[in-house]
Parts: sequence; structure tokens; C-alpha cells
Amino acid sequence: MTLRHSIPKQEIGLRFAVRALKNRNYRLFFGGQGISLIGTWMQNIAMSWLIYRLTGSPFYLGLVGFTGQVPTFLFASFAGVLADRFNRRRLLILTQTLSMVPALLLAGLAFSGRVEPWHIVALSIFLGCVNAFDIPIRQSFFVEIVESKRDLGNAIAMNSFIFNSARLVGPSIAGILIGLIGESICFLINGLSFFAVIFALVRMRVPRKKKRFDHPPVLQGMREGFTYAFGFLPIKYIILFVALISFVGIPYFVLLPIFAKDVLHGGPSTLGFLMGAAGAGALTGALYLALRKTVLGLGKLIVITAPLFGISLIAFSLSRNVTLSMALMFMAGLSMLVEITSCNTIVQTIVDEDKRGRVVSLFATAYIGVTPFGNLLAGIMADKIGAPYTLMIMGLLCIAGAILFTIHLPSIRKAIRPIYVKMGIVKELTVDIQ
Repeated sequence: MTLRHSIPKQEIGLRFAVRALKNRNYRLFFGGQGISLIGTWMQNIAMSWLIYRLTGSPFYLGLVGFTGQVPTFLFASFAGVLADRFNRRRLLILTQTLSMVPALLLAGLAFSGRVEPWHIVALSIFLGCVNAFDIPIRQSFFVEIVESKRDLGNAIAMNSFIFNSARLVGPSIAGILIGLIGESICFLINGLSFFAVIFALVRMRVPRKKKRFDHPPVLQGMREGFTYAFGFLPIKYIILFVALISFVGIPYFVLLPIFAKDVLHGGPSTLGFLMGAAGAGALTGALYLALRKTVLGLGKLIVITAPLFGISLIAFSLSRNVTLSMALMFMAGLSMLVEITSCNTIVQTIVDEDKRGRVVSLFATAYIGVTPFGNLLAGIMADKIGAPYTLMIMGLLCIAGAILFTIHLPSIRKAIRPIYVKMGIVKELTVDIQ
């Protein structure tokens, strides 16, 4: 059976869905990130449209996606060690400040009309290196500023909610502005938006942690994190599953300009609508997760939404109608968000606190660091066999991955059960973890 917690009626509803916001530091984080992420999504669509407009090459789309994310694969584990050792807020102020640089440089180049493909690739590499450190530090930090661990699942869902709210708003605004003014204004807005999150970080009041002087050498610390993560069956299978989805599923994103322009015969506004539809689906999924009362049942959600994601990609590859394509993007965004966030929530709930940064960095490597290899492969395949066939193959592989995860789910539940009992999430070992 599934354990149900008794929750007062007055807590059920909107206030319950946003309960993590009762934490002052998290409110600041939430607001600053919300503004900054809108700019980030505006820049993402502007970079994709600009590189495809300049080159007309699917390969370049995959290359920009590759160079922007492969540093996470290379450096995220090292960043995880830093996140477990140093003041995470100060590190974030540094990474957010550095993130402004490529945005403002791209704005200047685009406004002057001197931007070239190599500029975009080079600045994508720089931003990717900054993000390799920013992502695991940020993911570890926002968990740190949630005072009540009962609100942890809600905070993760709320983080996904604001990310995908920006994903809905940013591309829609960018699609309009690109058509009216050009890509340059999107880069400028993104550069300025970083002031919001830096201001929020400065205003936080985070208690100082006691300094620890027993840290092992960096390489040993990385090895300890890797051994812990892949020696613990639930975390190992979840990371491997996320890596598979990131390699064969998430790269659909880099192919959207091709579908918008060549398959659906639209322009930047069509691309904005497709990305906005995916963002709306993800936003719906995040809201659903925020309303959930417990982490129980997330495993079942994963095995439902993972094949649904693959089916959505296959159907989208066959669609030649904008409205239908938007509906399928909505479903793809919803299912992908629920499966990835559910995986993240389980990992963040069961991980030992002293290894959180390192495990989160491995999750980031699986989720973001593996994606560039999928982006590059997707670009090459689209160049050879076309974007529709490429996406169809990706969808089939996602379904295969879902089947493999389902096979291992009973073992994952069995290993997690004692942890949930210890944390008080379930009251006895006979409770079935869904």
C-alpha cells in the first residue's frame, strides 16, 4: 500500500503548493532566478536562430549545443568538490557575474553587425565552462537555504516551476523581438538580467557553517563522491537513466529551428511558439509536482512519463501541422520535466549531506554534461538522414530506456525504503514505496 500523510485542509491549495517560499532566502533566490532565467531562455533561442541564420547548417546547431554543455561533463565533478568545501553563496556570485560576459559581448557584436559563427561558438564554450561550476553549486545551494527539510521536495518542484515559467515566457518574447529588432536585444536583456540574481544573493542572510579542516585532496574527494554514488544502487540507476535520456531525448531541443523553418515552414515566431509550448508543458508538470504531498510515488511517475516522452517525440517527428506540433511539444515538455525532476527529488532526498555537492555534480553531469554529445550526434544525424527521422530514432531509444528503468525499479524501492523509514517519510518497513 501507499502511505498517505494527513495534511490540514487549510494547507491544501496554492499556499501549500508554494510552501517553500515561506523561507526568506528561498524567496530571494526564487525571484532573482526568475528574472535571470527569462533572459537566459531569450539568449538560448537567439543563439540558435542566429547560428542557423548565419550558416544554414544543422551541424552548427549541434556544435553550439555541444560546446555550450560539454564543459559540464568535464568539470562538474570538480565543481561538486568545491561546493562541498567552500561558501556556496560567494561562489554563485562569482559564477553569475562571469555569466554576464558572453551575453554582453554577443550583444555588442550583434548590434555592430560583426558577429560571425566562430564568435558564437567561442562564447558558448566560455559560458559552458562557467555553467559547469554554476549548476552543481546552485543546485546544492538552494537546498541549503530551505530551512525545513519537509519542504525540500516542494523547493525542487518550485525551482523547476520558475525554470519552466521562464522557458515559457523567454522564448515567446525572444521570437517577437528577433522578428522586430534582431537577436542583439535578447543578448543585451540577458546580460542585464544577471543583476537580479546577484542582488538576491547579496541580500541573503545565510548562517555561517563551521569550517572543516579534514577535507581530503581534491582528486580523492572526487573519487569518494563517485564511489558513494555508484556504490548506492538507487543513485546509480537514476544517474544512468538520466544520462540515457539526456543523450537520446533532450537533444530534440537543438533540432527545433529545423522543424520551425524547414518542416513547418515558419520563422522565429514559430520557433518561439514551439519552445513556449514545451515550456508550458514543463510548467504544468512542475505545478503538479509542487502540489504533491510526499516523495512517495515518484518511481511510478518516472516509469509512466519516460515512455510518454518518447512517444511525444515520435509523433512530433511525423507532424506537419503547427498546432499539432505545439500540442506534442507541450506533452514532451510535461513528461520530460516530471521524469527528470522526480529523479532529482529522489536523489536529493536520499543523499548524505556531506556528499550532496559531489552527488549533485554527478547528476548535473548526467543531465547536462551528457546532453552535448547527444546534441552533436543529433546534428550529424539530421545532416545525414534529416531531422524527422533523427527525432523518431531518439523517441524509440527513450522508450527502450524507460523499459530498462522499470525492470530495475523494484530493486531501487527496496534500497530506498530503510532511508525513508529513518527520515520518517514512512513509518514501517512494510510500506510499499511506489
